[in-house]
Amino acid sequence: MISPTLEHVLADARHCAVLTGAGVSAESGVPTFRSPGGLWRNHNPQELATPEAFAADPELVWSWYSWRRNVVRGVKPNPGHYALAEAAALFPRFTLVTQNVDNLHQRAGSAAVLELHGNIEHCRCSRCAAPHHGDKAPPTEHVQYCDCGGPIRPGVVWFGEGLPFDALSAAQEAAQQCDLFLCVGTSALVYPAAMLPMLA
Repeated sequence: MISPTLEHVLADARHCAVLTGAGVSAESGVPTFRSPGGLWRNHNPQELATPEAFAADPELVWSWYSWRRNVVRGVKPNPGHYALAEAAALFPRFTLVTQNVDNLHQRAGSAAVLELHGNIEHCRCSRCAAPHHGDKAPPTEHVQYCDCGGPIRPGVVWFGEGLPFDALSAAQEAAQQCDLFLCVGTSALVYPAAMLPMLA
């Protein structure tokens, strides 16, 4: 039996699902986490990316995420982001799942992105979970507080937290139903996102 070529697989696919990771944004200048010189090389994740770290020193955690937010705001989507945005029109159904929090897929024109790890442009109250983003985003470099009195935190998934149920469920469904699954810029080592290629 002759295996189909990639060209034929692409032409015949009715539902393409894509999982992206930090590598897709590296060309834009967004630091990755685990590569040489990555974000975790000089920082301890337990001191910056856990609920406990935020409770212990919210100013430290907030300032680090403010720095990351400013880095992301200072870069532009790269050809990979634009290619994925354009790819959506090539298939009857297209599902884009990302582990990235940098908002670059959306800025490149991708719609309905399933964000497994949240979005660095979004914030929420750590007490009542009220959203604080867009025009309501905290304007300062210091921690702000919600009307309920709770400190506002970055809208990203930290170590020890579960992924957003709706996004994960939709990603799992897409992985199981698609006839073409692509992994772009991810080591596929971080679970539960790493199980999506296995489901596909």
